Amino acid sequence: MPLVDMPLDKLKNYEGLNPRPDDFDVYWERALAEMRAVDPQIELVPSSFQVPYAECFDLYFTGVRDARIHAKYIRPKNVTEPHPAVLQFHGYTGHSGHWQDKLGYAALGFSFFSLDCRGQGGQSEDTGGVKGNTHHGHIIRGLDDHPDQLLFRHIYLDTAQLAAIAMQMPEVDPDRVMAMGGSQGGALTIACAALEPRIKKLAPVFPFLSDYRRVWQMDLAKDAYAELRTFFRHFDPQHKWEEEIFTKLGYIDIQHLASRIQGEVLFGIGLMDTICPPSTQFAVYNKISAEKRMEIYPDFGHEDLPGFADMTMQFFLEE
Repeated sequence: MPLVDMPLDKLKNYEGLNPRPDDFDVYWERALAEMRAVDPQIELVPSSFQVPYAECFDLYFTGVRDARIHAKYIRPKNVTEPHPAVLQFHGYTGHSGHWQDKLGYAALGFSFFSLDCRGQGGQSEDTGGVKGNTHHGHIIRGLDDHPDQLLFRHIYLDTAQLAAIAMQMPEVDPDRVMAMGGSQGGALTIACAALEPRIKKLAPVFPFLSDYRRVWQMDLAKDAYAELRTFFRHFDPQHKWEEEIFTKLGYIDIQHLASRIQGEVLFGIGLMDTICPPSTQFAVYNKISAEKRMEIYPDFGHEDLPGFADMTMQFFLEE
């Protein structure tokens, strides 16, 4: 098999390159305290899209830094007992998607929440000082400021806050809430389950936002990671502050959050992935101490992994 990264035996023992800040745990406890102090001001607005067996809502809540966050919410009709729920997270610069592709879970008796990341392609706000979306550059947003200003800090907190909101819904069983997503959505699935460890099961696929220094070392700071190269070229062209920059990125490096996960993990990976290199994904997986399994696709890259969506549904149905 051709290789784009390390051989598989080395990947299974790889622990990552990007620095972990000394105050990492304090940083995230402070962030969670800020999130918990926010009045979410939850609003449910019936959508114009409706189906006979479920109710569809636009859900709005206030996140950290006073951003108004949007998610699609679907709940099955005529289900009297608290039931499981699934949280879905989308890829970088994308949005929560169409209503119809979420209805399979509602038909099975699950509530379903799909988040719009702040400032990207959906309805959620980015309150960083401009109106409208900010779409790209989210990894480096706040990188030249205090670490508490990192935009992905706020996005990670939005995922945990949505999970807490879902768990408080009277129709949802808080002990059976699950999460899934690919690429950025895979990273947010990891972050959500780390910051809200009551997540029962999670199914991340080729997660983004991991092991930034390894991405740089592999000369793959392009495509989804292109802004890393742009940042160095514009703001540190001689790499005088490289260590400081990668250390600050360590606050939003999901490999350092992975050990907090308590839920059961189903992890999908393609070994030919040049967008989110396999080593950066194994850096995450190898730090998960909870029950886990990885489904490996040797000939696939950053693309649909055949059968994995079906595996995910079966995995969630076991609950």
